Amino acid sequence: MKYIYTIFVVFITFSACSKKDIALNETINNPSKKMQEFISNISLHAKKKKPDFFIIPQNAIELAYNNLSIKEGINLEYMNTIDAIGIEALFYDGDEIPVYERHEMLQEFSKNKKVLVSDYLSNNNLLNDAIQKNTNESFLCFPRLQENYDYTIIPEFTINENTNDIVELEAAKNYLYLINSENYSSKEDFINSIMNTNFDIILIDLFFHGKPLSKTDILKLKIKKNGGKRLVISYVNIGAAEKYRYYFNKDQWQINNPHWLMKPYKGYPDEIFVKYWAKEWHEIIYKKNDSYINKIIEAGFDGAYLDNVKSYEYLFSDKF
Repeated sequence: MKYIYTIFVVFITFSACSKKDIALNETINNPSKKMQEFISNISLHAKKKKPDFFIIPQNAIELAYNNLSIKEGINLEYMNTIDAIGIEALFYDGDEIPVYERHEMLQEFSKNKKVLVSDYLSNNNLLNDAIQKNTNESFLCFPRLQENYDYTIIPEFTINENTNDIVELEAAKNYLYLINSENYSSKEDFINSIMNTNFDIILIDLFFHGKPLSKTDILKLKIKKNGGKRLVISYVNIGAAEKYRYYFNKDQWQINNPHWLMKPYKGYPDEIFVKYWAKEWHEIIYKKNDSYINKIIEAGFDGAYLDNVKSYEYLFSDKF
């Protein structure tokens, strides 16, 4: 199955003497394949540096199948480069949502690799049902309660708490999703709060208030409160540029300048969808010596959690 999209992006630049309308007309062949290739290249690069490094894309389970269809079977080339998948809003997105084809895709995927689900619950009374639905499928479950929409809170409970040493994703029974540190005024408070938990996998950002966490910080986080070992995974956005990141030139960059900054991400004013196939974006994410993935590896993380994989679809949709 081939997809060809033509992008028309119009933006306005202002100067003291003139205003120009500049149009970009570009044809994109098979955007889903380009995303598969991007993720595969990230994985190959990371695993060359650290063979036991985990790659976990978030959403877009359809990329794990030939021609995006479960009927076409598993895409082995892509599957061999990823180690698990994260899914938002599988059973609940506020309220209970219908089960779509991706549920069947995830069931098949989970026969070989872990599925990490983060449902959002509008009513805390839905908690037990959300846990049960995921447990029935053997999916790892991180149900976000009403006050935790933005992944800012460490829950007071740990699902399937254990003292096991977790050195492989398959051994994990739970995980913490805490990529927003706004509730913590100091790095020490942030680190200590996580150290005081028994989650098997910790999913956090590489940066705390704009400064990267150190190897020492990550080593501390790799030990559960009960003494067991655990995995620490870093979030990274591969489908949209974030204006608050170290790589973003706030004084000069805007939509289409540079050319790979494509369009605003509706609802997320600090993010701009990118041409994820662009050489310049690849250099930022994994190709340069000081790339984002290299920084994650150098800090001692066990893997990377790749967000906005669905940009291969969102980039061409008026909904996003």
